[in-house]
Amino acid sequence: MSRIIFLSLLLIHGLLHLMGFAKGFKFAEITQLSQPISKSAGVFWGLSTLLFVLVGVLFILKKDSWWIWATAAVVISQVLIFTSWQDAKFGTLVNLLIAVAIVIGYGSWHHNKLVNRELQVFLTPKKMNHGVVTEEKIAALPPIVQTWLRRSNVVGKPAISSLHLRQKGAMRTSPEGRWMPFNAQQYFTISPPGFIWLANVEMKPFFRLVGRDKFIAGKGHMLIKAMSILPIVDAKGPGIDQGSMVRYLSETIWFPQAAIESYISWEGIDSTSAKATMNYGGITVTGTFQFTPAGDLQSFEADRFYDRKGMSTLERWHIESKDWAELGGVRMPVSSEVTWRLKEGDFTWLKVEVTEVKYN
Repeated sequence: MSRIIFLSLLLIHGLLHLMGFAKGFKFAEITQLSQPISKSAGVFWGLSTLLFVLVGVLFILKKDSWWIWATAAVVISQVLIFTSWQDAKFGTLVNLLIAVAIVIGYGSWHHNKLVNRELQVFLTPKKMNHGVVTEEKIAALPPIVQTWLRRSNVVGKPAISSLHLRQKGAMRTSPEGRWMPFNAQQYFTISPPGFIWLANVEMKPFFRLVGRDKFIAGKGHMLIKAMSILPIVDAKGPGIDQGSMVRYLSETIWFPQAAIESYISWEGIDSTSAKATMNYGGITVTGTFQFTPAGDLQSFEADRFYDRKGMSTLERWHIESKDWAELGGVRMPVSSEVTWRLKEGDFTWLKVEVTEVKYN
């Protein structure tokens, strides 16, 4: 809805500039403009219209460069308004609104450039795993983990080196907080282990957050910006590294082939659960995978650092699977809820649905 409103504002404002063009070339009697307009000025009034329409087209097509052309349109428009101030002064208010959008557009463009540079480096060819996930390779794993891998349809198929998935869902920042819808993309590499998660969160009407969470070379970094401009979270350090590795371990549910990687070791607990330990980059984390007797992943739980207004404490972090389906040829949980099990009570903060998966 906000995009439609802004697009309408651009086009209406741009078309109003045609009055200056028509008056300058005496195509019509424009009584709303009492001050004289020369033909040369009329050319610029017409140019403003073309620029605002171009900006509208680029905005519809979601081209990041729209703000550059919008800047030119607003500058020309405002100069023309100054020359016809008595008649056109209220156009300044519209230009101010568009200028605010330009700042936001620049922030989005700058953020996307940062993300694209990181992705380009992250997705450069890694160690390719062309082997096949065979029964021999999973024979030493706990029986329920073997059942999971067979149930996931990865046994007998080539191992993977990377994947890209799309998600949608909702999140909140406190137990009483409002659920905020989001869309996200996530990129993983298997050897070495890593991910980049990119999210767009609709916090309020006309107000959104963009997030980039990454785990590369054993280090985590969470960056969240309001309207792509103002950083409100820029977190890194040992606690984030640990949490990012826990997240990676938990999200192997979407690429079970990682279960046989050397940085993950397994220990059976009982007939339907197993403990996984991930050791990489000098950090070790452990989590418990709970399965159904048929081998579907039911839940994951581990200790993870939870931020309490500047202080981090180790708390239980729990993922519950709600639905399963086959995506990209792999059976996996496609709907999950993530809960902090705090001493003051459970806090379910994330509901996520995987909508698309592409391997390699």
